[in-house]
Amino acid sequence: MPRLLSAVLHMRKDPRMLKVPPYLSALCVVVGVVWLFLLPLNDYSRRTYISENALLPGQVHTYFGGSDQNVFRAYRHELDELQDKTNIEINDGIENIYKGIGLKVGRQNYTYRSAGKDYSGQNVYAILQAPRGDATEAIVLVTAWKNIKNEWNRSAVALGLTLARYFKRWSLWSKDIIIVTPPDSRAGIQAWVDAYHDAHNAANVASLPIKSGALQGALALDFPQEARYESLQIVYDGVNGQLPNLDLFNSMVLIAAGQMGMQQTFIHDMQKHSDSYDARLATMLRGMLNQGLGQSTGPHSSFIPYHVDALTIQPVGQGWHDEMGLGRIVEGTFRSLNNLLEKLHQSFFFYILMNRDRFVSIGTYLPSAMLVAANFSIMATNLWIKSGQEDTQTGTANRELLLPLITVAICQFLGGAPLAIFSHIPSEALVPVFLAFAALSAASPFILSYGIQTFIARKQVSLQQYELIKCFSLLLLGMFLSALATLNFSLALIVGLLATPLSFARTWPDNLVAARILYTIFLQVVSPPVILLVASAVLGPKLGGSAMGGLHIVLEEAMFGWNVLGMYTPLVLWAVWWPAWIVGCLITLGRPVNEAGKPKQA
Repeated sequence: MPRLLSAVLHMRKDPRMLKVPPYLSALCVVVGVVWLFLLPLNDYSRRTYISENALLPGQVHTYFGGSDQNVFRAYRHELDELQDKTNIEINDGIENIYKGIGLKVGRQNYTYRSAGKDYSGQNVYAILQAPRGDATEAIVLVTAWKNIKNEWNRSAVALGLTLARYFKRWSLWSKDIIIVTPPDSRAGIQAWVDAYHDAHNAANVASLPIKSGALQGALALDFPQEARYESLQIVYDGVNGQLPNLDLFNSMVLIAAGQMGMQQTFIHDMQKHSDSYDARLATMLRGMLNQGLGQSTGPHSSFIPYHVDALTIQPVGQGWHDEMGLGRIVEGTFRSLNNLLEKLHQSFFFYILMNRDRFVSIGTYLPSAMLVAANFSIMATNLWIKSGQEDTQTGTANRELLLPLITVAICQFLGGAPLAIFSHIPSEALVPVFLAFAALSAASPFILSYGIQTFIARKQVSLQQYELIKCFSLLLLGMFLSALATLNFSLALIVGLLATPLSFARTWPDNLVAARILYTIFLQVVSPPVILLVASAVLGPKLGGSAMGGLHIVLEEAMFGWNVLGMYTPLVLWAVWWPAWIVGCLITLGRPVNEAGKPKQA
């Protein structure tokens, strides 16, 4: 044992050990990526199941249908007369219908401002008081006038009115039922949910005149088409990648596939899913992209940050299923939620779906992002040790900390500039301002490098100081991404992979000028502004515009998400990744000197 301890201490002082961490860091990234691509295999994923026995999905007989179809058509005809009316006139018509059913009705005004645009309107909602309840719990049905694609959600609103009339006839409800009809699927429902939980800004959003109890769950209908449909898409992603309890999703799938015979329930636009490795991988990556972006994907997204499990259901295609089948799915799901004695908590809140009936839990997929984040911490630890060996001849390990700390602090505070700019400028200025910022961002490492040597250090910077600058920056990046991985796995993994080149940024000796130039160019290519430009160009046609049109849409959506929905993706982009990128470029451009003032070999 003493010999082993002595050997370990001797090995620790061996300079060859300092060459191991870069390879270990690269290995962590490779293993993290390989781990991700193993997840669709049967050995790493498993079939979904119901954890909460009280739900009893599909165990009740649903009665919605028959004469209710005539009621649905009558309501749809009444809504046709309101299509071209103003928001207030539409709500007048819907309120009259709700009052005719015998429900309590409330209205709420709201006004948000983002990108120089006003997002204002008025919500109307009705509360069906539970005959067997005491107004302490409630379930929500959202039927927005416009869906997430800004299409007239005609069939959904008509179906919501029909279900309200149908539910009123039953005496089995132990929870209140709230039917909300906002004018759109994002700002309106966000205002309503914020006000329901008293988390709204009274200057922009009015308080709700009537309320019920704690919200136990919510369903949103996205049904603009009039023809019969073939299959059902379930949308479950929330703001900032938050997810509803998996039991709610599983219950919806079981009710749709088992009782209603809708076998083609799908997610993430994967309507034709073969359950092969390729199909699972494609579904997983699409889900990770949605989660990483953190944007609202439907009216349900606004509920999840308040720990209210919610889903949006979208009928898709041309088939033989009609609106009565969709109504029975809502009825069956509400009957299941009505059985609950407490909030859903037994199943998973962190998961990745491979298909409607296969998932990966957080304990299986989290190591992938953690390994990528660990590579930054490994390199930071290695640089701290190396920086302490500058004065080994004198037997001391003096570190010059002031300049590195000031430099990293400046870079971190610089991240507040784009965050402030791109959350306040008007919509028409977004693209030109962003292009100007991208050019300034590319020049910023050169400007900062000159400023450090001229105004801060007032001399050329030593190798130890460059090592400490990189050390502190990578340490912060690793800490941020490790914490983020537990909240939004996909965003942490995406940013971690794109920022991986920063781990291997280094100063280059004067005899390797070409290497310095090439790595600087490489870092410029993988900079946050360039990645955003490329992503916008790729998504432009899918978003209904050109490359610059796609950039405008992406920036405007990011601004709306930040100002209205509380989306923190811009914060991660500009306050975590971009400052670390500036430091990486600064290190690559550095030309350290030794005590004699001569360039030192890196």
